[in-house]
Amino acid sequence: MINADFRVEPADYRTDFQDLRRVRETVFVLEQKVPEEEEWDELDPRCHHVIARDADNRPIGTGRLTPERKIGRMAVLPEWRGRGVGDALLRALLEQARALGWPEVGLNAQVQAIDFYARHGFQPYGERFMEAGIEHQAMRRRLEPLATPERPPAKPRGPSVPVRDTEGPGDVADACLALVRAARREIVLLSRDLEPTVFGQPALVEAFKQFAIAGRGGTVRVLLLEPGAVQGQGHPLLLLAQRMSSVFQFRAPTDDVDLQYPSAYLANDADGFLFRSLGSRWEGDWSPAHPARCRQLLEHFGRVWERSRPCTEFRALGI
Repeated sequence: MINADFRVEPADYRTDFQDLRRVRETVFVLEQKVPEEEEWDELDPRCHHVIARDADNRPIGTGRLTPERKIGRMAVLPEWRGRGVGDALLRALLEQARALGWPEVGLNAQVQAIDFYARHGFQPYGERFMEAGIEHQAMRRRLEPLATPERPPAKPRGPSVPVRDTEGPGDVADACLALVRAARREIVLLSRDLEPTVFGQPALVEAFKQFAIAGRGGTVRVLLLEPGAVQGQGHPLLLLAQRMSSVFQFRAPTDDVDLQYPSAYLANDADGFLFRSLGSRWEGDWSPAHPARCRQLLEHFGRVWERSRPCTEFRALGI
């Protein structure tokens, strides 16, 4: 969530550790008397973390998604409670879980927080239990995708191709190149700022050009979280879009949760996808044909696209 007082953003466990620690030790160790050795576990380096910061960039709240598909370590500093920080953290984590394709997410709620999680669709199950000396209730929530407009019957899907990892910009550029070349009539891209290291590569720009001039009525839809960062760069892909404005469409999210979406991805209509859970990093996974993962990303993209605005920043380019 973004407002005049605070924002929520993805956190990198290594680089943001001290800020995560300030919040979690204040809330759990000092306030709730959780033993420090129980607060930090072996899951932390493998989790997706989010952090809330105030207008002066100071940490005020945290949360994480574990590999076990659970939300945890939700903490907000006392002076910031009741101001929407917890809601914003939870919405960001739920959106991330949905983007990862999880059908369900769980958590262990402290009993005084049960009503808070219930407002966000979580249901209790099982008996209450003690954890770190505090009474808890297990809760869970289904993550069905939102309803989408009816489409013509889908064509038969082919078998999935095993997912491959990306580790650097070269891997990401190669994956994008393969996906653009394989696309038939649709490419969708969600990026923070159209990373020039990848999307400025001549071979990839040429692949987009060939897609655009193929005469199949194709479209390239791009969601940019920070269009102002791209404006005025002379970005090669923007220059191509300027010449082929009937093919390229750009929008910018306006919803608070969408603006704090931590990931980046590209997907096509041939069941191929590339997904990086942290858009600021190159590590990710991709497949030239994985119907289930691709469909989840296309559905997420469609929801965000519908509630986003045109990129007026590019109006001078005729886009």
